[in-house]
Amino acid sequence: MEEVKPSDGPMSGLVAAAVEYMVDAGQRSVLFLDIMRQRGDQYREHVAQTAPHVLQYAAELITDGRTLDEPVNYALVRIVPPKDVEIDMSRRPFVVVDPRAGHGPGIGGFKADSEIGVAMKAGHPCYFIGFLPEPVPGQTIERIAHAEAKFIETVIGRHPDADGKPCVIGNCQAGWAVMILASLRPELFGPLIIAGAPLAYWAGVHGKYPMRYSGGLLGGSWLTALASDLGAGKFDGAWLVQNFENQNPSNTLWTKQYNVYSKVDSEAERYLDFERWWGGHVNLNAEEIQFIVDELFIGNNLAAGRIEMSDGRKVDLRNIRSPIVLFCSKGDNVTPPQQALDWILDCYADVDEIRAYGQTIVYTVHENIGHLGIFVSGGVAKKEHAEFSSNIDLIDVLPPGLYEATFEARGAETVNADLAAGQWVMRCEARTLDDIRAMGGNSPEDERRFATAKRVSELNLAAYQKFMQPWVQKMVTPQVAEWARNMHPLRMQYEAFGSQNPLMASVKKAADQVEENRKPVSKDNPFLALQEQVSKQIVHALDSWRDAQEALSETIFLNVYGSPALQAAVGIDPSAALSRRREMSVEHRAMLEKRIAELKAKVGEGGLREASLRALLYVGSARGMVDERSVEALRQVRADHSGPRLTLAEFKMLVREQFFMLLLDRDAALAAIPGMLPNDQNLKRAAFAAMREVLSASADITGERARRLKKVAELFGLEGEGETMSNVTPIDPKARAS
Repeated sequence: MEEVKPSDGPMSGLVAAAVEYMVDAGQRSVLFLDIMRQRGDQYREHVAQTAPHVLQYAAELITDGRTLDEPVNYALVRIVPPKDVEIDMSRRPFVVVDPRAGHGPGIGGFKADSEIGVAMKAGHPCYFIGFLPEPVPGQTIERIAHAEAKFIETVIGRHPDADGKPCVIGNCQAGWAVMILASLRPELFGPLIIAGAPLAYWAGVHGKYPMRYSGGLLGGSWLTALASDLGAGKFDGAWLVQNFENQNPSNTLWTKQYNVYSKVDSEAERYLDFERWWGGHVNLNAEEIQFIVDELFIGNNLAAGRIEMSDGRKVDLRNIRSPIVLFCSKGDNVTPPQQALDWILDCYADVDEIRAYGQTIVYTVHENIGHLGIFVSGGVAKKEHAEFSSNIDLIDVLPPGLYEATFEARGAETVNADLAAGQWVMRCEARTLDDIRAMGGNSPEDERRFATAKRVSELNLAAYQKFMQPWVQKMVTPQVAEWARNMHPLRMQYEAFGSQNPLMASVKKAADQVEENRKPVSKDNPFLALQEQVSKQIVHALDSWRDAQEALSETIFLNVYGSPALQAAVGIDPSAALSRRREMSVEHRAMLEKRIAELKAKVGEGGLREASLRALLYVGSARGMVDERSVEALRQVRADHSGPRLTLAEFKMLVREQFFMLLLDRDAALAAIPGMLPNDQNLKRAAFAAMREVLSASADITGERARRLKKVAELFGLEGEGETMSNVTPIDPKARAS
């Protein structure tokens, strides 16, 4: 019998695999420690800068907010486009406002596939409003709003010939700030893109998004005041970052680091780029953070119209006249769809009331992207943000109402694909308030619970301010506050692994040696598979712990603040059906009635252009959506040869007038069309052909649209020609480019 050598058995293969894995794991550990060392050194270099940011693009300082009459630590810069990007100065500028939520500025443009990147690619001049790490003494949220208004005025002044007011993007915390300013200074704004921004702070559904319970579970905003006092009048933004990290402990404690360790040969650059921003913590004045917590997160006063400026003006989101694009995600546990959208339910009874205020609201809900991904994901930038940038004029001229933006991949089978600007076809589909309600929301009992938590917060804050605050403020010196900030755990994790730590002195040398002798483990190594399985179990354990904590938190909040005794004790009627929805003011109703009378009196005014647009709106509304291909085709109507070209603002006003005339009295509006048309039959045929081209740009004209088009043909005196216009030459396609 032939002797079997140990090296020939299955155990030998397992030993070899174990040795291979151990060598690789040891090398990965050294390289991982070196990446942590680089992260620590990068952190020290970043925070040592006077104006740290993570913008990838060069920027030219336009206005330093510290030089204003009411100084703030904000600044306006112009983004210098790369050499391969061509900017059309006649296009409306984009202004990206960065969120001041504990991190430093620049996240809206820290890579090519970003909000700034796709806006410049679409040909728009771009500006950026960022901030410095330290607030100016006396700085408040209202003062910042005044400064941002001056910044936007400056942008408008630099582009007097632009075809529209600036499009302003507000990410996260900057979103509500932009909405407040737009309600106070509506004349400054073009379309608003509000990404991942909470606007209805109590909203949500049971079993999800527990961050809304935090204020009540902590007893209200007195802890915010205490943290500011311990910071000698400044609130450390690292606490905001830590609150965010606590929402996903498996990612914070394990996945983020494990992803680097497991992909150590390829992940370092991406990880370090993100960590440069993630570790750039900034401070807020006590007055700023107290406003944010009291008025917004616990008070929920924004949508309710209860925020009042120093001059007595109240913030009313219904005053905004620019189209509002709301971008949110079901995967966002910081700003879920309900918090991004339910302010609409607070402000309006139905879509007709949205129209009565002349507002256009477009929303889109991503299925799974997380909070940061809404404004940093390359995939989101190349899809949603790229489409918003390319179709911003479409959004600006939409008739008032509520719409959902949907996206369909452009392919070989896409009709008139050349009319779509990017790789996706964007549609704005008409919606009602029931579509928002269908996403879930608070019951009357929930509303009473949050109102009770708000009242408890007010009582606790008043008690702290009277009995404890004077003592705390006397004990804390600026030096003690600075020491406490430096010792914050989030800062210490960067410092501990930097080159300043003597224990890290040999890591770089060891990493260099590993790089020279790197031996990655094979993909089919069984111990590598075991490593992945262990990682998944750790993630599952941490997620289960988080879920249990969140369920407990929700149960405590619902039971404590749902107590009829507590509600009655703080002045909330336990049987009251609370509603935050506001009625239309007497002044606005009177203005609306006057405007209705004016439009009815003008129903027969205008010529071929007005009649064509009215007819186009009549036929197109049967589909209940607006497609970007149709709007691209509609550009030829703006290039009407019968008169001077309309500006975008004039065209927008014309669309709205014709839309409202149809809405108020469709029969009368249609009956007036023949009297508005010229006698020249060829002009009418050309206009009708242009209408057919627009209507067929995205789909065949069938069903109700075909019936309405036939009626329009009769109104134009073209009976029998609604079926075919093959013998008519439409308006020159070159006009589309104009």
